[in-house]
Amino acid sequence: MKWGIFCLFERYETDACEAIHAQMRLVEQAEKEGLEEVWFGEHHFNDFSICPSPTVLLANACARTQTIRLGCAGFLAPFYDAIRLAEDAAMLDILSRGRLNLGLAKGAFAPDSKHFNTTTEQLRPKLLECAKAVDSVLNTRDHAVSFHGDFFDFTEVDVEPKPLQSSIPTYIATFASEETIAFAARKGWGLMLSQGVDLDECERVSRYYASIAGCEPEIVLLRTFYVAQSYEEAFAKARPAIDHFVKSMRAASSFNKSPQFDQMRYQALIQERNVFFDGQKFFENGIIGDVQRCIDTCLTIQKRFPKVHVALKLLGTNENENARLLHDFTQLVRPFVDKAHHG
Repeated sequence: MKWGIFCLFERYETDACEAIHAQMRLVEQAEKEGLEEVWFGEHHFNDFSICPSPTVLLANACARTQTIRLGCAGFLAPFYDAIRLAEDAAMLDILSRGRLNLGLAKGAFAPDSKHFNTTTEQLRPKLLECAKAVDSVLNTRDHAVSFHGDFFDFTEVDVEPKPLQSSIPTYIATFASEETIAFAARKGWGLMLSQGVDLDECERVSRYYASIAGCEPEIVLLRTFYVAQSYEEAFAKARPAIDHFVKSMRAASSFNKSPQFDQMRYQALIQERNVFFDGQKFFENGIIGDVQRCIDTCLTIQKRFPKVHVALKLLGTNENENARLLHDFTQLVRPFVDKAHHG
């Protein structure tokens, strides 16, 4: 079981510049506190979650850290050129000295699709095809690569430098889409599951993956986190962050029907967004409460998913509060979870 933080570079009561630098200072703290991973989101055209360029943010994190693994949860693959994304991943792996985790996602925000010239119907097929193309470029060492698909087509590509890792750990974000799960299972890649997905659904996803791959997946599980003296205090202090996040994401994801509108695909997209932006599920599935309740929640996750990577979304609304939450997790919660695991 590995622990990390999930960074969305959220701006509450400060300007964008300070919000970004505050989040990067939290990344440094996460390494000092002994966490294994940091995961960055990617959001565009958003004045609350300010992370439109995860490649640049990860490069900065490479320079600020020495040991913690760095990942994107995830690069919005349908909006990238596959060759350039492969080059960026290889360079980030070099800069981090082999600490990159590669996460890929399809996105679901209408402004993104509009401004990056991608219809809603194209998101998943472009994600999967881009993932295949990036994988072929990154993991072919002895000859140039050609790829011919519906969205990506190139011949005799040989990128330099090559990644430092022989195979960069790769994860696909999914809202329990069987097509995406099956794709990841056939590739042997891990899965990234959102903060709104409950453990029963995680188990269903894991079983389906195992039925194809013959083994359980590595799962990056996003979870909201707030610890306080009592559950009531934790709930009350976590609510502003969750409520504001939900309202901001819903505002950023306003949907305009595309000319190629398909009712079934549209309803599936709405259902996915309802999971992603359901504040009540963030509470129900989060690690929120007093110290003992947080420990018990972590132990439940650990028992059901021994290979899980938990990425904590800290629910403070300022830098000092998030620094305190991170410290309390590493000093008051994690030691008892680790002790139970090793005991």
